[in-house]
Amino acid sequence: MKAAVIYKRGELPKYAEFSDPIVKNENEVLISVKAVSITNLDKGIVSGDHYSAENENQNGTVIGSDAIGLLENGTRVYARGISGTIAEKAIVEKSRMVPLPDGISDAIAASMPNAVAGSAMALRFRAKIQRGETVLINGATGFTGQMAIQIAKHYGAKKIIVTGRNEKTLQSLLRLGADEIISLKQDDKAIIAQLKSIQENTPIDIILDYLWGHSAELIFSFLKGKGNFTHRVRYVSIGAMSGDTIQLSAAILRSVDLQLSGSGLGSWTKDEVKLLFTEILPEMFLLAAQNKLQVNIETIGLVDIEKAWNIEVADGKRLVVIV
Repeated sequence: MKAAVIYKRGELPKYAEFSDPIVKNENEVLISVKAVSITNLDKGIVSGDHYSAENENQNGTVIGSDAIGLLENGTRVYARGISGTIAEKAIVEKSRMVPLPDGISDAIAASMPNAVAGSAMALRFRAKIQRGETVLINGATGFTGQMAIQIAKHYGAKKIIVTGRNEKTLQSLLRLGADEIISLKQDDKAIIAQLKSIQENTPIDIILDYLWGHSAELIFSFLKGKGNFTHRVRYVSIGAMSGDTIQLSAAILRSVDLQLSGSGLGSWTKDEVKLLFTEILPEMFLLAAQNKLQVNIETIGLVDIEKAWNIEVADGKRLVVIV
């Protein structure tokens, strides 16, 4: 079969011939792959930078962690891969498959699951969002951030504040459901002043952070209390696009009613992951099929995987490989 293969961490994936994967037990099934998205998670695994990256295989490794494909009986499904998924065929887990509704294309369906997991799981299980709450999304101009806006609104958020550096994309987020935007191109004092003004008028209940780094330090600094009673904030770290470490004063943790947690691979329980496949993803696929969730995608063919791997996709689009 044809596949996207890496032979050494950090190298570009190659379009190559590779042995067909073989089903090894009753919990696995073979699918014919139709579409696979390229996510920051996949790029981190390929480079070896992500904590879930495995050791190199000198014979090559097919990349890709999930896919849209067809079962032998023709059923169209989204599934998590056991073997690499950016290939003509892949082995997937039977327990981690979701049948797709009519009305959603392979490419759009492929673009969604990583972003849904990166937003809905944080909102439901870490932040435990309630209807009428105010949500701040730090780094909302990317594909997952845009999904988070729409899912937070779907879950009943009363007000959504978003941050980002891309001015054009920030303005477009108002059409997706954001109520107020904060440009991270401002100086630190202006950003903190805007955050404080928002907090005084509409206290923030939930913060989803896709950036970490300096912007997270600014957010924590504005939350710092002065010894009085404070509004409870649930802060969920999801990504680290602006840096993996920050300086965090212990005084901030002691002076504010703050819940600090992370949402990602390894942090979710088995029951939470089960709900992702049985409830959350089916609901989100259906919303997209009904045009109630908007996504921006760009597609390439499998044969172009090497030259397209490092493409900078503009305006929060997701790159999807059509197989």
